[in-house]
Amino acid sequence: MPPPLSAFKTAVQPEWIDYNGHMNVAFYVLAFDKATDGLLDHLGLGEAYRRATNCSVYVLEAHVTYDRELKLGETLAIDTQLIDADAKRLHFFHRMTHAEAGYLAATCELMGLHVDLAGPKAAPMPPAALAAIERLLAAHRLLPPPPQLGRRISIKRAT
Repeated sequence: MPPPLSAFKTAVQPEWIDYNGHMNVAFYVLAFDKATDGLLDHLGLGEAYRRATNCSVYVLEAHVTYDRELKLGETLAIDTQLIDADAKRLHFFHRMTHAEAGYLAATCELMGLHVDLAGPKAAPMPPAALAAIERLLAAHRLLPPPPQLGRRISIKRAT
């Protein structure tokens, strides 16, 4: 079975710590954003692509779960699984783990849209990116779906 894409790894920074003594929720999202950059670079849709084409990928929706806290100096690693794609959209899933202990710290499911910034308007991705997406998607379809995929927020009531 192929591995997910290893998209980002870093240590928890002092400015990321909140008054509870652990990583603040905003910085989980920042780390997931860096992993998204890693995915887009891997697919040929990163910052250099934006500068060359005036096109980019915007996030339309995100769903974050916080499973276990991270503390100052601990190393986190984010793996990314491409779930689905079409000519204009990417559906992907990040898993953040404690790099040494291996426990799941958080997840982030995202839907991205390829955009021509001149509009701005949605636009199909170029053939080279679509080919890279198809290669990664073919490999990642062999992975089991993440258990958090497609979750919705609700209050479960006892009946």
